[in-house]
Amino acid sequence: MKFRISKEAFLDGLQKVQHVVSSRTTLPILSNVLMVAKDGRIQFTTTDLDVGITGSVEAQIDKEGATTLPAKRLVSIVRELPASEVEVSVDSKNHASIRCGPSFFKIIGLSEAEFPPLPNFQGSKEFRIPQQVLRDGLRKTSYAISSDETRYVLNGIFASFRDGKMTLVATDGRRLAMVDSDLEFPASHETDVIIPTKAVQELQRLLGETGDVIVKLTDNQISFAIGDNLLASKLIEGNYPNYRQVIPGDALERVIIAREALLDTVKRVSLLASDKSNSVKLVFSENQIEVTANSPDVGEAQEVMDVIYQGKPMQIAFNPEFLQAPLRNLETNDVYLDLIDEMSPGVLRIEGTFLYVLMPMRVTH
Repeated sequence: MKFRISKEAFLDGLQKVQHVVSSRTTLPILSNVLMVAKDGRIQFTTTDLDVGITGSVEAQIDKEGATTLPAKRLVSIVRELPASEVEVSVDSKNHASIRCGPSFFKIIGLSEAEFPPLPNFQGSKEFRIPQQVLRDGLRKTSYAISSDETRYVLNGIFASFRDGKMTLVATDGRRLAMVDSDLEFPASHETDVIIPTKAVQELQRLLGETGDVIVKLTDNQISFAIGDNLLASKLIEGNYPNYRQVIPGDALERVIIAREALLDTVKRVSLLASDKSNSVKLVFSENQIEVTANSPDVGEAQEVMDVIYQGKPMQIAFNPEFLQAPLRNLETNDVYLDLIDEMSPGVLRIEGTFLYVLMPMRVTH
């Protein structure tokens, strides 16, 4: 196997797949990237047996072939090479020689025959989703995924394809983010799946603004084809909790708030939230909110904001990080905060089909 490639293309191809490589792996081959040289392109593939990713870049192929090389080390080398053409040749023992200007490296790889193949998606259900719709939906929900491994069904995004809609949901038990998008697919394709966090993170790196992503689903695997890249992942098996139960009924009060102003205010005030209670209190009165935080041994912060509010005076406390997360990931000018009382969850909404349910924290008056 022998090829020549620009440093930029080489690095770009490797960087798209390097995050899947597991850092602590018992199988040495899983630390490697599979490289296949043919038809004027180099194809790169990595896998940790749960998630696999593949992509390709143009190269001048002098001799077709395949090998696997240590991914992280290869990325480090290519990143530091002088900027010019890189020549790579691999002998029958999977020893790779890398030449670039005055630099020469020799790396010992493993046979491509040992590399586990990505799953087969024959006979799968297929969905075509605009990249921007999926990207936007993941951005608005993925920050609410649980990292508590004891509740493994929450360690991913719940994706439901029903009634001509794709619904994406993430929750960690204390907050829940949900977004709906219209999507055309046959009724026979109706299904619910849980996509694991790692696949969601990789997908967010790959998704662009234009074009479609082709999603294929089997009983326990999902794949996303985006241009030259393919991401395949196992699904999380288990039953996702009935998230509709936690969405409160009709709100008694609605506050209309400028999103960026609320984000900035909460960020500032939360600097003095105590580590123990970690909450900011929102006190509502006519057309204004007073946002406060205090920690007995440090001090207190307060800031008043103008909002649109005609309801009864009330107060509610939230975890500041949980309140900021959706505000950072939305783009609208205004958000609506729907409230029932200080003990019921608050619901953050925007124009459109997004909602965010946030459990209140107990306030000591």
